Amino acid sequence: MSRVAKVLPAAFAALLAAGGACAQDVFINDATVHTAGARGTLQQGDVLVRGGRIAAVGASLAAPAGVTVVEARGRRLTPGLFAGVAPIGLEEVSAEDTTVDSAQNLSGDGNPPEMRPEFDVTVAYNPDSMLVPVARLDGLTFAALPAQPDGGGSLVAGQGGVVRLDGRADAQIGGRQLYVVLGAGAEGFGHSRAAQLMLLEQAVSEARGGVPYGSPHVLLTPAGRRAIAKYLAGGRVLFAADRVADIRQVLAFARRHNLRPAIVGGAEAWKLADQLAAAKVPVLMDPLQNLPGNFDQLGSRLDNAALLHRAGVPVVFSQGDSAAHHARKIRQVAGNAVANGMPWEAALAALTRVPADVFGVGDRVGRIDVGLAADLVLWDGDPLDVTTLAEQVWMGGVAMPMRSRQTELRDRYLRAPAVLPRAYSPER
Repeated sequence: MSRVAKVLPAAFAALLAAGGACAQDVFINDATVHTAGARGTLQQGDVLVRGGRIAAVGASLAAPAGVTVVEARGRRLTPGLFAGVAPIGLEEVSAEDTTVDSAQNLSGDGNPPEMRPEFDVTVAYNPDSMLVPVARLDGLTFAALPAQPDGGGSLVAGQGGVVRLDGRADAQIGGRQLYVVLGAGAEGFGHSRAAQLMLLEQAVSEARGGVPYGSPHVLLTPAGRRAIAKYLAGGRVLFAADRVADIRQVLAFARRHNLRPAIVGGAEAWKLADQLAAAKVPVLMDPLQNLPGNFDQLGSRLDNAALLHRAGVPVVFSQGDSAAHHARKIRQVAGNAVANGMPWEAALAALTRVPADVFGVGDRVGRIDVGLAADLVLWDGDPLDVTTLAEQVWMGGVAMPMRSRQTELRDRYLRAPAVLPRAYSPER
């Protein structure tokens, strides 16, 4: 008898019970493989996973003896998706301050937060957060943890990083990114865009030693100066900006100081599409942003993503303030970008390859390619369709449990009435 185990999607639960906690050697047979890389989409494609990494990708490959074979029967297989710039694992209940770790306010309540670029939110990441499996259940396998402005609107919010949503304590991959907030988002800091840019210039001068520490009105601590200096030497700096005038200033500021910027928000970025493309500046944006939420977003339009892509701007999808609890909706966001003129493959790339490259982890995740982590999702339809579900998610070759706190509550409260009251579990 052949040692090759053949597993159908309906039997994934049994597979998990048999030992899904360990990375398996898996052969996914006859899938529509969206590699999100140079090979594009492979019809009737096969993917071999060994030791948690992708070992082979192609058509009509032979399944080695001893591996678990998953018959995809033409269903779509993609890399794990990007959850966006989202405080997953940094925020549990947004209305409860003790569960929110994405912002600092060392100045005290009621005052604008200090400029503390050394503030690093990644050390507060909670891999046991209930939001992690909720996001993963929809095929989201990595996210960028942001340092966010507190109520006062800190100009330099701090540093964040990329995590894989596998529930491991060592989930962080890649380096750090610096988050800077301009315009309406930093309204409590400087009270003028001119003042915000002036203070940013002073921070750069301090980091380069142009202002002795201890001088009157310094902005940065010694640790803050070291943090800024690191990004002046080539780290990624994310500027939250929507208004075209602010984005123009970001481009000029980045040129002056040889920074590697990205724009977060970019509601009016389409107006500067050619300049952004020439400077190779990515835009992390929400394609559903079509109405102004403030005066910085007056130029919002639904085809923003399509216009930016057409000009050659690297586009990444991210949802803004609600990203932690509603990250699963990012697939719907991508589908709407396609409906408004963005090519389907480009929209998938905006959830896979492009964010991985922007955050410097493209050698680990974001594509289906030999040597990369086997973070894969098998879907029951078009992954950019809101009605489609993920049948199975693998992370590092491990079949992830396809359940979350939400599904457990659903199953508990939808049980048929019995002798005991609804939702009463005698085994508990």
